[in-house]
Amino acid sequence: MNLFEKIFNYQILSRLEESGTHTITSQERAWLKTMLGQPAATDAFSEETLQKLQLVLQDESGMDIHKYVMEKAKSREKQVYHPLLRPLHRCIIEEKGMLVSYSTRNGRVHEEHEGYPYKLEYSMVKREWYLLWFHIKHRCKMSSKLSSITAVSELPLPLSIKEVDRIRHHVAILQAASKTTVRVKVVRQYNRELSRILYAFSCFEKEVSYDEEMDIYEVTIHVAGDEVEYLLSKIRFLGKRVQITEGVYLKKRMLETSKKALERYAEEINHE
Repeated sequence: MNLFEKIFNYQILSRLEESGTHTITSQERAWLKTMLGQPAATDAFSEETLQKLQLVLQDESGMDIHKYVMEKAKSREKQVYHPLLRPLHRCIIEEKGMLVSYSTRNGRVHEEHEGYPYKLEYSMVKREWYLLWFHIKHRCKMSSKLSSITAVSELPLPLSIKEVDRIRHHVAILQAASKTTVRVKVVRQYNRELSRILYAFSCFEKEVSYDEEMDIYEVTIHVAGDEVEYLLSKIRFLGKRVQITEGVYLKKRMLETSKKALERYAEEINHE
């Protein structure tokens, strides 16, 4: 391909991107058709969208992955896509209240509690979806597994703008109170591995700063109280590549871990 062809192709792609049009390859179309044949596709898409995609891809040959991929035995895995995700996501976008019924650990079922959903989260540790919502009657923040929710429906009367603003303000205060800020410095000799380090923190809310004079990257992480242990596991995984510069609790836990490791190996060496 000569220089003029490259410039022409670049101009075409730039105009397509400006108009919001994206091109996909034949492999991507074949992959999409294969994924639409999965049972979870009926929950992930509305019936109208699913039919439209199937119509567009009807002449496309799918990927027969069973010929090339052999799945080994594994432990039972929970469904990644949950049927309640789409209706709850729509409820959050439209800022509507809900009537939710859910069960607790002791087996007790709470019927039709009024709530305001504001976030959906997926736990990488437990491999489960969680709904974060505000209990209107008790005025408290709630976190419920989607697997424990037995029924969800919209409130018969939509919440007023004033009430939504009041709930938002209350939720923001509760979230701010439960969040912890941790600052992690990238050891300079590992600056080349910055992308790997940031990938380890990809599931957290963060900001990255760079000191040109010292050639040091620093990552400020905002983490909820119940996710601190998960963040700690990520920092342990990165090892000597990073150093905690702010966060008393995490510093203390890392020190305890180091001491226990040193004591364990010191005992083994003494016995030998």
